[in-house]
Amino acid sequence: MPKKSIFIKKTYFFLILNLIFNSAQAQKNVTLNIPTKQDTLNGSITPERIWWDIQHYALSIIPDYTNKTITGKNIIEYNVTNKKHSDLMQIDLVSPLKIDSVFQKDKKVDFTQNQNIWYLKLPQNQTSKKNKITIYYSGKPTESIKPPWDGGLVWAKDSLNRPWISVACQYKGASLWYPCKNTMYDEPDNGASIAITVPDSLMAISNGRLKNNVKNPDNTQTYNWEVKNPINHYGISFYIGNYINISQVYKGKKGKLSMDYWVLDYNRSKAEKHMIPEANNTMKSLEHWFGPYPFYKDGFKMADAPYIGMEHQSGLAYGGGYKKGTNKKGGDISNTGWGKKTDKIVVHEMAHEWFGNNITAADIADRWIQEGFAGLAEELVIADISGKQAGNEFMAGRFRTIENDKPIIARYGINEDGSQDNYIKGWAILHMIKSIINDDSKFTEILQGLNRNFYHKVVTTNQIENYISLNSKIDFKYLFDQYLRTNLIPVLEYKINSRNELLYRYTNCNDNFSMPIKTNFTKDIWIYPTINWKSTNIAKSIGEEKFKIDINFYLNTKKAE
Repeated sequence: MPKKSIFIKKTYFFLILNLIFNSAQAQKNVTLNIPTKQDTLNGSITPERIWWDIQHYALSIIPDYTNKTITGKNIIEYNVTNKKHSDLMQIDLVSPLKIDSVFQKDKKVDFTQNQNIWYLKLPQNQTSKKNKITIYYSGKPTESIKPPWDGGLVWAKDSLNRPWISVACQYKGASLWYPCKNTMYDEPDNGASIAITVPDSLMAISNGRLKNNVKNPDNTQTYNWEVKNPINHYGISFYIGNYINISQVYKGKKGKLSMDYWVLDYNRSKAEKHMIPEANNTMKSLEHWFGPYPFYKDGFKMADAPYIGMEHQSGLAYGGGYKKGTNKKGGDISNTGWGKKTDKIVVHEMAHEWFGNNITAADIADRWIQEGFAGLAEELVIADISGKQAGNEFMAGRFRTIENDKPIIARYGINEDGSQDNYIKGWAILHMIKSIINDDSKFTEILQGLNRNFYHKVVTTNQIENYISLNSKIDFKYLFDQYLRTNLIPVLEYKINSRNELLYRYTNCNDNFSMPIKTNFTKDIWIYPTINWKSTNIAKSIGEEKFKIDINFYLNTKKAE
């Protein structure tokens, strides 16, 4: 199946309008910026985008380290999905980069520019399949000052003062450095090729597998990489520097998997002692929970990067400092000690191969899908190493870092990212679902089923919600509505009356909120609160001051008056 979904394409406009309204209604005490015309053109499925379906990108670039410029071209292969289509094709490229010329079938194509949006005036006789357009471009791309958070080219130096170049562009998109359809709902079904020309003293690493490298007469080399699988636009990336390769073969769930580590020459020993064992242990754990690695054809690769990390498909960026822990200094944000059992960057970025690259959110507003499941992976790997309780305690330790500044899900259709809580709160949602299902085998089957059912596809939050509810046979709508679409954290109010009955209810929540929770009455005793007062008579041995809820649930408690 192609990665695009017919459902997404036909219903996306209606979904956008509906969820923009719902999101605005849910965001209490949150000030929303008014979207600009450029936001809408960049983030929505415009008439100039919807009629053509990307099949393949053939990208060639020549970065100039001294001048911080790029010269390149992108050959875009596409199919026409609607014969009664606009005569314009929308291409995204962020200024000050500029399109120099466009050709189709050796004929020059006219184009116009509207800031970061470019419209190509194509001939009317577009065929249904295997059309190609060649775009030549050049200029000085946006430079990232705080990679990967702000997006752009990274012109860095390694510790020996040698050129070290890369790119990270998840939030603003790949149009920061090459002309493309800068939207997450459409991906090249047949992958991409990436050719990078660099001085012969350097190496260029990219996604997929290295086809060849060609020595040029001007003391440069061109490295040609190829991706067979569909790939999201921001997942295409490159790394240029003084790299060496360490290659191994991993016996995985689908057979032999090549696992390559491209590290700066002085990091060989660190990679052999740290990165490779971490990656092997993580691969074993994630294939157990999530199913087979999704990109056996393209192999697995991790490369030293001049920033903390990024989930570039089959070419992950690593900048974790070769230390275990949940930050670059080797610390543990959870304050439980369990975070020091793994290298967070290795685990988190590898998990994105399943959730982020295999399963990709159709709109960045739904980024919790990618970050929440990657956070869950951190817990699951720790649980495999140190036991389930260790994983639970690690998650509970991360609850305190949730800010609740605004809802996780942002507004659709304007390329708007939601709250940074999409990492930890998105993970907390999945953790609570896991706790409520209370059956690791069933939960594992759901995780693997997601990766089978949405294999190499883009998805919406509603599709993920519906799949989990249907296959768990538990309707989790109340939980998703509460924790994804509002920034209100439910409060469990409780009191014990003179008859030793526990009275309880939820406040500060949606009317439909009714999450069951485990308590400390005795082992595995659950209560089922709603917004209305309920009671139970098993409180004889529990005083009000000792009453607690299980650590696996993210909510507040309050003793009622």
